[in-house]
Amino acid sequence: MNLIIEQIRRGNRKVYENFFNNNYESLVIYANGYLFDQQASEDTVQDVFIYVWENAARMNITTSLRAYMYTMVRNRCFNYLKSMKITDNYDFLDFNINLITEHVFDSTSTENKKIVHHQILKIVDSLPDKMQQIVKLKFLHNYRYKEIAEELNISVNTVKTQLKRAKIKITESVTSILILLDML
Repeated sequence: MNLIIEQIRRGNRKVYENFFNNNYESLVIYANGYLFDQQASEDTVQDVFIYVWENAARMNITTSLRAYMYTMVRNRCFNYLKSMKITDNYDFLDFNINLITEHVFDSTSTENKKIVHHQILKIVDSLPDKMQQIVKLKFLHNYRYKEIAEELNISVNTVKTQLKRAKIKITESVTSILILLDML
């Protein structure tokens, strides 16, 4: 029997706090490997710790508590990704600079198009590292979702999630840039 979980079952806050302090950061890093979202990773790990504190008496742990925590975090990450219900029925995620150019820049001058194109490249470079990798593999190297997932050792859902978030960030930034250009 795991001594730590036994102490937590007895309500020993000191043991729980020590376990939390010794494992929180590594669990967040682990979660972020699935979610690529620091805040969501922190929330997921905190939820797991709260669950352990509140349900220790009912938990049947056959491995170490640490291994159990990693499994719980992984499962919660998968549930989080599933809950996002990412679908791509209309190739919504397949955006690229040409598509943006066709729809957004019809009435924009050539000079302004160059400015926006340059800004899009800057925006992509400012994305979090993993998101940036995914965007570049998809749109610069024309990888498919499955190929990106295999290359980066992540799920296809994670690829779709990151591309969706990147699209939102890029679209918001491009919209702001176009508004500024219209003011000039």
